[in-house]
Amino acid sequence: MLLTEPAVTADDATATALLNCLIREVCVPEQQVWPDGGRLVFRLPRAGVVLRAGLARPPVGASHRLAPPYEERREDEWIRAPWDRLANLVAGELELATGSPNAEFLVQVGDSHAALTAILAARGESVEDRYIDSEQSLVAGHRFHPSPKARQGSPEEWLPYAPETRVRFRPLWLAVPAEFVAEEGAAEAFTALEAHGPSAPTGRRLLPVHPWQFSLLADNPVLQRALANGSLVNLGPSGMEAVPTSSVRTAYLPDADVFCKFSLDVRITNCVRKNAWYELTGAMTLDELLPPILEKLNATFLREPAYRSVALPDRRLYEGLGVILRQGVRSLPGTPLLAGALADPYNELLAGLPALSSPDGAQAWWDAYVAHVAPPVLGAYLDHGVVLEPHLQNVLMCVDADGMPVHAVFRDMEGTKLTAGHWDLSHLPSRVAESLTYAPDRGWNRVVYCLLVNHFTEIAAAVADLHPSLDEALWHAARKHFAAYDRHPQVRALLAGVPLPAKANLRTRWSRTADRGAAYVPVPNPLAAPRPL
Repeated sequence: MLLTEPAVTADDATATALLNCLIREVCVPEQQVWPDGGRLVFRLPRAGVVLRAGLARPPVGASHRLAPPYEERREDEWIRAPWDRLANLVAGELELATGSPNAEFLVQVGDSHAALTAILAARGESVEDRYIDSEQSLVAGHRFHPSPKARQGSPEEWLPYAPETRVRFRPLWLAVPAEFVAEEGAAEAFTALEAHGPSAPTGRRLLPVHPWQFSLLADNPVLQRALANGSLVNLGPSGMEAVPTSSVRTAYLPDADVFCKFSLDVRITNCVRKNAWYELTGAMTLDELLPPILEKLNATFLREPAYRSVALPDRRLYEGLGVILRQGVRSLPGTPLLAGALADPYNELLAGLPALSSPDGAQAWWDAYVAHVAPPVLGAYLDHGVVLEPHLQNVLMCVDADGMPVHAVFRDMEGTKLTAGHWDLSHLPSRVAESLTYAPDRGWNRVVYCLLVNHFTEIAAAVADLHPSLDEALWHAARKHFAAYDRHPQVRALLAGVPLPAKANLRTRWSRTADRGAAYVPVPNPLAAPRPL
């Protein structure tokens, strides 16, 4: 069934994301938040400004559901505070708190607002394929990021490849002489893809290329010479369509049932989305190690069996034209749905699942959901030294005809790491080994943030939006799935209620810190057990 999407505006979505970040990272830690009837009041202590927000429902649980109007206290009255005023107030508070200005911050927030405006204007009709529709449904993006839709380039450049607009595009194909092909992994993995591409000239192999990336590399002199002298031949697009998924640069090619994780030399939200050379090799290492582990844990990790690029004397080209193949979805049980789409308050995907039509059904749905996701993540880390990154865009939940969860699927080798000291990586180049590892405490923080704060808190909030009476009960039900691992002190601490680490996206953007070095702030732990008498 195709559903009508709730109205969302760029102004309200931008303001909501900014205030979510401000409250989580500044106001709550500094005890500057208090309820006022059906509203939430919060203060910027250094700027001396008091704001208030509406609440979509009572704030029971770990995540407020803010709703317009957003207002600023001026003397004895409340006046409307538009998104750009809020952005300026947040910037002022952060500059006073840190002692450092950041001229980029307001530009990034403005770019995100402009991008969302363009996306909403260009958004097409929903499609019959529920999986594809879920991948392309994240219109407003991360609820706890100050500039969730920021991306380099003008809308004219990126709208033809933006998943939020529900577009499809045709990849370009390069014909590469066999001696110039750089690849690792199972070469036969490209066979199914090549069967749907153009015919390759004798002695050459095919390399799919993202058209946006090809335009970004157009000024590269090595590429220009290779095209001019025929070392590389641009065969143009073929008839095969690609569906951009939620990460923008990874596209699903339904005809071949395979994903292509392209490089994009573009900053999207936090990071430049290129396939660095050490990430290409690292993916092949993880592809050998992880699938058997996840299979033992009754989950699936979408394999990344091969990558291909060109071996020309230019690292920018090697990385920029490198493409990683990822296993498709047709062999998965049930219908896969993107977890981020299930949690997104700006669409009605969750409400459209029959299994959640009643409170009892929603409680059973949540219990099944946690049962499929939590044990593989905990087991992978605690028993195997594998740091999965189960955030909302890295997990697919396979559901049956009623929408009940039947199987969890994890993806993205780039975000997956190994616990330092648990694995022998001495055979790998040092830069590859470094990119594949986290120190144990850092790995645990990443697991807990992604699983509980980014993922389960948002899914639980979405379920409670449908059935508010369940809000607290959901977390009581979740405890048993963590208690199965209470032989580990880290899990005992979670069950005792130690605060959870939430990634501080606002402070990270303000300090211009790389994503891998992001700071965390403590947030309340909804798994907390009742205090003993």
